[in-house]
Amino acid sequence: MNEPRGDGRQATDRPETVFVVGTGRTGSTALSRILNTHPEVLSLNEYLVSLGGDRVFPAGEVSGARFWELLSEPHPAFDEMARQGWAPAEILYGPGSGRFSADSGGVPRLCLMVLPHLTDDPDGLFDELGHEVRAWPARPAADQHTALFRTLAERFGRRVVVERSGASLGRVPLLRRAFPEARFVHMYRNGPDCALSMGHHVGFRAAAMVREVLERTGADALADITDDHLVRLPDDLAAWVSQGFPAELTMALRPSPARFGMLWSEMITEGLGHLSEVPADRRMALSYDDLIDDPEAELDRLSRFTGLARGPAWSAAWELLDSGRRGASLRLPPEELAELREGCAPGEKALAGP
Repeated sequence: MNEPRGDGRQATDRPETVFVVGTGRTGSTALSRILNTHPEVLSLNEYLVSLGGDRVFPAGEVSGARFWELLSEPHPAFDEMARQGWAPAEILYGPGSGRFSADSGGVPRLCLMVLPHLTDDPDGLFDELGHEVRAWPARPAADQHTALFRTLAERFGRRVVVERSGASLGRVPLLRRAFPEARFVHMYRNGPDCALSMGHHVGFRAAAMVREVLERTGADALADITDDHLVRLPDDLAAWVSQGFPAELTMALRPSPARFGMLWSEMITEGLGHLSEVPADRRMALSYDDLIDDPEAELDRLSRFTGLARGPAWSAAWELLDSGRRGASLRLPPEELAELREGCAPGEKALAGP
């Protein structure tokens, strides 16, 4: 690994940083794979999701040793899903990937999706980083993250850092505070298709069911649920709560597609409000559907926005795009499709703009 550069230097040498944000299920995973082929891009895949968002931006100064703890602690939810056999496809560090496992102490957060995206030896890179980061001085969390970005960029010879996490649209205010000079790419997708895809994902399905539980019981949080609340729920939802939200039961229950349409609309309208506060020259919108239709033009537009040269590998990047995902909502029964479209209507209207 290069000599440590995460010393006392601060924001004067921040690497160019871009965040790809969205609701999730937008095709942004494919974009991360495309970005990873560019010789100038350090593609940080699901960095925020892996680390837990706000959790890794504590107030005050953070020592190098404490920062490494935040990066290397296991993720209880992902480990539990892995133990139940329901780990999301986004998890790149599976059985046989290295010395860590959900059944023996847990997988470090940084190893789940970030490091395997960058190297075939995530354990080796994890060990190198741990040796370096623990020695860093105490400083604000944002500067620790910047130092890590810079260290990885130098390690791989890249000059632009692009972080992409699913369901990150609501974290734009946090990211703007921590990285005031960052650029933002809002990646989105046809609303009904995106919402329907949410319904097939264990994480989004659990989120939708939590919302339904709270709505039906009137509780403010799951921790507040009592036996008196459970009697207000249908038997299947009550069993899901009382059994501790098992992933298998999460996927067995069938929330209405309209509920995911409403979830998508709320995420879009709230997120666009956050993005409207970002200076216009530091944000752009990127439609997955447009990317499918004309990948060359859309990637050229992304290159101009991020200041990247068009990499030689990008000419073959469209092979990573799956046009078969389009129009999935059209295969729903007409009544369900109508309900889904109704749920998505506020978000579609917000995307269309004034």
